[in-house]
Amino acid sequence: MRHRVVLAVGSNLGDRLGTLQGCVQAIGGLPDTDVLATSPVYETAPVGGPAQPDYLNAVLIAATGLRPLDLLAATQRIEAESGRVRAERFGPRTLDIDIISFAEEVSDDPVLTLPHPRAHERAFVLAPWHDIDPGAILPGRGPVAGLLAGLDRGGVRRRPDLVLGAATSGAQTPEARTPEARTPKAQTPKAETP
Repeated sequence: MRHRVVLAVGSNLGDRLGTLQGCVQAIGGLPDTDVLATSPVYETAPVGGPAQPDYLNAVLIAATGLRPLDLLAATQRIEAESGRVRAERFGPRTLDIDIISFAEEVSDDPVLTLPHPRAHERAFVLAPWHDIDPGAILPGRGPVAGLLAGLDRGGVRRRPDLVLGAATSGAQTPEARTPEARTPKAQTPKAETP
């Protein structure tokens, strides 16, 4: 059985756009997993932690047959392969992948709390999610549109000049995609400008 999952991805070190594009490809290449939709890219001022560069953020909607903890382990491997070092909480990172929601699951497991315990407070998660699924519901919190309307969006800027292409994994199957959630054919990411 496959489950609909929402993943937030971000990078603020190195080739931020290239890292996010590699992340989309890597997630699409996981076993029994398809990326169904990729949001526009946002540039975001860091929240908490030490002084650091701005992030590029996006949200992915995927379908997966993986169990939640298996998906967590897989996303942590992708982070590590991208050079992520977990040195300090809220510190800069080459890649951050958060599981925002996994189907309708609600869990207070300290290893993987579902939905993500701070997603409802983060415009850099809710804005891109709303772009690709305006009717989305954050389990236990309500409609994403309403949550987003209550947040300050200062420091969260959409970057229409930056585009993430669709995952092109050979493992994708047409039946995994719904007509309303299809992404365009893979595009070459536009060059990031300073």
